[in-house]
Amino acid sequence: MELGRLVAAVMAAAVSSALVMVARSDPQVPCYFIFGDSLVDNGNNNYIVSLARANYPPYGIDFAGGPSGRFTNGLTTVDVIAQLLGFDNFIPPYAATSGDQILNGANFASAAAGIRAETGQQLGGRIPFAGQVQNYQTAVQTLISILGDQDTASDHLSKCIFSIGMGSNDYLNNYFMPAFYNTGSQYTPEQFADSLIADYRRYVQVLYNYGARKVVMIGVGQVGCSPNELARYSADGATCVDRIDSAIQIFNRRLVGLVDEMNTLPGAHFTFINAYNIFSDILANAASYGFTETTAGCCGVGRNNGQVTCLPYEAPCGNRDQHIFWDAFHPSEAANIIVGRRSYRAESPNDAYPMDIATLASV
Repeated sequence: MELGRLVAAVMAAAVSSALVMVARSDPQVPCYFIFGDSLVDNGNNNYIVSLARANYPPYGIDFAGGPSGRFTNGLTTVDVIAQLLGFDNFIPPYAATSGDQILNGANFASAAAGIRAETGQQLGGRIPFAGQVQNYQTAVQTLISILGDQDTASDHLSKCIFSIGMGSNDYLNNYFMPAFYNTGSQYTPEQFADSLIADYRRYVQVLYNYGARKVVMIGVGQVGCSPNELARYSADGATCVDRIDSAIQIFNRRLVGLVDEMNTLPGAHFTFINAYNIFSDILANAASYGFTETTAGCCGVGRNNGQVTCLPYEAPCGNRDQHIFWDAFHPSEAANIIVGRRSYRAESPNDAYPMDIATLASV
């Protein structure tokens, strides 16, 4: 077995063993609520009319039960985080949640969704950040009914982890898509980031008002390094698109400031996960993580396997654990395991601010 495959196999086995060991104990928090886009959607878009769906093979080829609506071959980052937090089962999509399942949390994420309402509209139905927050508000009312009163529900929610991963589509499927949106000509990158943060602030304030106290804000990753953007804009198909990544870094810096701002509220414990930094490290040190392919999707069509994303029943690559990207836009399970693990327990001082998720859970 070549060195890269050996490293990948050992890492995967070690992570899997760690996840199983954690799952045998009680969860570190009573519930986990998830907000986001296709990076963490696990089935909500299955229930709406949308081009942004992944409930068909080969998506889920390495996931127990097959295609579920996850936009990868196996686990998403929040699946990994949920296991590391000690949950025996994955957090279900809100659209499929019933009864007292809501006590353990719900996943409100929707593929193609953004912070802005119009983001991703060319793909059809999706649940933007505002809609996800509204669904959470409805869920809180259900939770109050189950627990009997608002005080008990508030106490329960104050111990839960909330994670938000929004913003990627506001760049990918809005700001840098001039054929469908005029935001790129209306706003400078700084102005656009400010606009996104203003909306973001409003929505997280609602979450706080409805009981969220331990909140994880996941920054936007290196969208300019995805196979789709490399195929569209990179001359050599390998050099990341700087104008996209530079704009994203402006947003991420503003998000850190919002964390500081929210932490001035009574009882608030907000933290920032630097997904950009984590992914940058994976790309820069791919071989040490067992990856041999950093610029092409495992499943897709055209240049970088990124011009058209993974099609129904398309044959994916055989060495999925060596690909950073599963399709034109989304990381593979192997990459998601690394990002999820480092989000939970930081491996670099730059991974999380002011604390990682493991620390947040214990606060």
